[in-house]
Amino acid sequence: MGGNHSHQPEPEWPRAAIQWIETGIGEAQRQAEEAARCVREAVERPAREAEEQRKREYEAREAQERQRQAEEAARYAREAAERAAREAEEQRQREYEAQLAAERAAQAAREEAERMRRQMEERERAERRAREEAEARAREERARAERIAREMEEERRRQEAERLAAIAAREEEARRLRAIEEETRRARRAQEEEERKAREAAEAARKAQAEREEAERQLKKGIQPVVMPTAQEIRLAKAKVQYDDAIFHFAVAGIAGSGKSSLINALCGMSNSDPNAAATRYVDTAHSEQFAWYDIPGSGTLTIPDWQYFNSQGLYVFDCILVLFNNRFTMTDQAILANSRRFQIPTFIVRSKSDQHIFNLMKDMGYDPDEEDADNREQFYRVAREQYVSETRQSVKDNLAEANLPDQRVCTFKLGISACFYPVHAFQLVPLRFTGTVAPSIAIVVQVHGRFC
Repeated sequence: MGGNHSHQPEPEWPRAAIQWIETGIGEAQRQAEEAARCVREAVERPAREAEEQRKREYEAREAQERQRQAEEAARYAREAAERAAREAEEQRQREYEAQLAAERAAQAAREEAERMRRQMEERERAERRAREEAEARAREERARAERIAREMEEERRRQEAERLAAIAAREEEARRLRAIEEETRRARRAQEEEERKAREAAEAARKAQAEREEAERQLKKGIQPVVMPTAQEIRLAKAKVQYDDAIFHFAVAGIAGSGKSSLINALCGMSNSDPNAAATRYVDTAHSEQFAWYDIPGSGTLTIPDWQYFNSQGLYVFDCILVLFNNRFTMTDQAILANSRRFQIPTFIVRSKSDQHIFNLMKDMGYDPDEEDADNREQFYRVAREQYVSETRQSVKDNLAEANLPDQRVCTFKLGISACFYPVHAFQLVPLRFTGTVAPSIAIVVQVHGRFC
């Protein structure tokens, strides 16, 4: 291998050694080229990955823009949603920083690959300059190439793991963003529901305020509130009076001592001394149809406001009401008539003890009860009766007007118990003769839906 050549033929074994060395050098050169090719692929792969990274960055920027718009729309959500949005922004910032770190790592990998490429070129030049040392260098290069290949494989695996981790992180971030959006939608729906309930509550409050103001206005005018009974109250009231659909129910109401029991006894053909007389509830079975008469407790004996008396006594379940008064028309009487009109219950006004009132008027006119002149007595009685009927009609008319009830035709009837009847509703009044021990000259016949008493 020097500069001088011998003319003697070379022995066989150096040629074989040289051939073996050349073969080893060729194999080393092939492996070096293979390693160079792997290096070039390693260099090109980061470039492709960088391009994909740029695309992902663009998509990330697009996603950031969409997220910004979503954050703008979600700005009016509740405080919890705002905190979640801020946490999402912080997470995106951390992801952005991670992306920058990944770019720096990729740049370092590219620089390392470029350095390795230059080293490979230097090794190739070194191999051309020192082929004598090819075998040793080849072993070194193979070992180095294997190490580099392992390192590159490890780097590839690491980068693949980072890529998969980045994909998983993006998917997790996407899931988290979807969860945030869903929470935002739920919060928006909850807020809309709360706003709807608030509007309904405000409307209910407005109506309640209007009703309260109307009630106050009515109270200032002296108009008492209207209290409608509930279905439960109606059932209890019917049970209290033993209401039966097959019986027509009359209620006789008035102050204590006005003669309610005497009126019921007379209408049922009984005297006050009859064993069945003066009962709180009396069922008259003498007619083809049955009627029940109820003596309602006197309004003057109860600590109940006049406008509550009608409901407290359950008068709204009766089929007809007789309002009995003696000397004066009370506020309770007016309330009963007004509520009866409201509940469309037939009602009659009855003034009791008429004979006593007429007799008192006769004495005021100068009549002497000790005189036995029947004609004189009849003349005094006729004048006093006409005055009594006129004054009673006018008094009832004034009281009806005061209670804002319509004026009604006033009819007077003389009964054995001495009473005057005033129909408040349009019902038929027909004379009827009795044959019992208490024999009033006439009685009332009230036609209500084809029923008579």
